[in-house]
Amino acid sequence: MDAQGTKDDVLDRLAEAYDEMSPQLRKAAQFVIEHPNDIAVKSIHEVADAAEVHPNTLVRMANAVGFDGYRTFRRPFSEYLRQGGDSFQDRARWLQSIAEGGKLGGLYGEIAATALNNVEQLFSETNADELKAAADLIVASRRTYVLGVGTGFALAHNFWYVTRMAFDHIIQVPRTGTLAIDDIARIGPDDVLLAMTFQPFRTDVIEAVERAREAGATLIALSDSRTSPIVTGAAHAFVAPTASPQFFTSLIAVQAYLEALIAFMIADADSSIVRNIEDFHRLRYATGVYQDDTD
Repeated sequence: MDAQGTKDDVLDRLAEAYDEMSPQLRKAAQFVIEHPNDIAVKSIHEVADAAEVHPNTLVRMANAVGFDGYRTFRRPFSEYLRQGGDSFQDRARWLQSIAEGGKLGGLYGEIAATALNNVEQLFSETNADELKAAADLIVASRRTYVLGVGTGFALAHNFWYVTRMAFDHIIQVPRTGTLAIDDIARIGPDDVLLAMTFQPFRTDVIEAVERAREAGATLIALSDSRTSPIVTGAAHAFVAPTASPQFFTSLIAVQAYLEALIAFMIADADSSIVRNIEDFHRLRYATGVYQDDTD
């Protein structure tokens, strides 16, 4: 029989069957229970050496909990890491195990499929009315602070870089060499904070969001979980999937959301915004920033 289930299901079955196992099978099962991530990233021989059992013992252990072999037993553990479970270093080791097995072609396809799925899931779970409402808040605000740190810093910077061509009231925080909570010290009820953080959630972002809430500012939260601490109390909360076979979270869907938000901001603004964009690019051509191909 080829048993199915998640990594936790397999661990539960091992624990339930433990008392009925032989001493050697118990030794193998105990190692799996205590080191589940090793099953995904190490070969059967490496696991056997670490557990101090024969590789055949691992096969018999897998059979004892309903799997037809060690390869199918290993699959739920690999799937757990593939979907983003546990630490970044565990997932990095899993990627290396893929490379050692000569399966990079499959990994390439999996990365493409996951990226497309993340974007599709984002847009299927986010409707145009929600996006328009968030865009309208930003356009009408006195100031909008865009907060991202770590991997979110580049996303926040790109959002600011593009929107500043049209708007004068978009501010990226934190600025280089400062703290986010300092940069929003004067935030108030007429302002918006567009904040983003992804698992594991950044405490500096959480603290800045709390400061914005206390000041009465409107919060637009962007995260990868409905249980994210910045989602609670947000006027608008958007969840962008970040699953990836890669060792770190994928931000493709997050960038897609931000690009859509920018488009809605421009669409809902008045005609002066178009003139701002035209003036911005005209100046760049005039000062030689852009190559002029009209000559």
